[in-house]
Amino acid sequence: MSNYFKSELKGIVPIVFLIFLFRSSFYEPYKIPSGSMIPTLLIGDYILVEKFAYGLHLPYSEWLGQKIMITPSVLPKRGDVVVFYYPKNPSINYIKRAIGLPGDQITIVDKVVYINGEKVPIEKIDGKDFMEDMDEKYKNAPFDFFKNQTGEANHVTALLRYDQNYANYSGTVPANHIFVMGDNRDQSSDSRVWGFVPREMIKGRARVVWFSANFPCPSFLSFICGDNDPSWVFRPWRIGRSIQ
Repeated sequence: MSNYFKSELKGIVPIVFLIFLFRSSFYEPYKIPSGSMIPTLLIGDYILVEKFAYGLHLPYSEWLGQKIMITPSVLPKRGDVVVFYYPKNPSINYIKRAIGLPGDQITIVDKVVYINGEKVPIEKIDGKDFMEDMDEKYKNAPFDFFKNQTGEANHVTALLRYDQNYANYSGTVPANHIFVMGDNRDQSSDSRVWGFVPREMIKGRARVVWFSANFPCPSFLSFICGDNDPSWVFRPWRIGRSIQ
């Protein structure tokens, strides 16, 4: 091995190490693969996940079976958009909104959400701007849009006008778990379907959209591309958008 190559390697290795260190404990990029968080997040949004939002852990300690926390571990706040390991298959990352915290009684009646008997405040709004920004596969969906106040989060949910999917639900959130839902309420597989998310499976909080684009994807790669549309889409107006 030449001295030049050794010198270059010595310069590159620390940089690579710091990048992986940063990615493990601080911020991790994540691509939105499906429409379950419409209209907050669209297919092809690239986001940053703040991994220390609920406690700083020793880098890559999860490889030992459980994270070794440097600071105390806390649960998300109600309304946070969180990324977590899918409880039914931890090799897959999911992103949803935290709706219920430990001890909360979650009830859904005719698509209206109640937390501990209190109706989550909602207000129907004009969805024209959302539909113009929508992914092609959803542009003709009969959506109604509602402004919500969930905890500290002001956000918008989408409901299909005639669909009774997940219209009713009742359950109590166990200790050290959260109840999550997608903002695209009628087209989201979430806690209403597969249960609660344990604290230890939460990766971090979604913070910002740093890029947004869809690229053509061959059908044989659909397991990688998710719900990608078969056309080019670039949304520069979404870059830098804070995730609420």
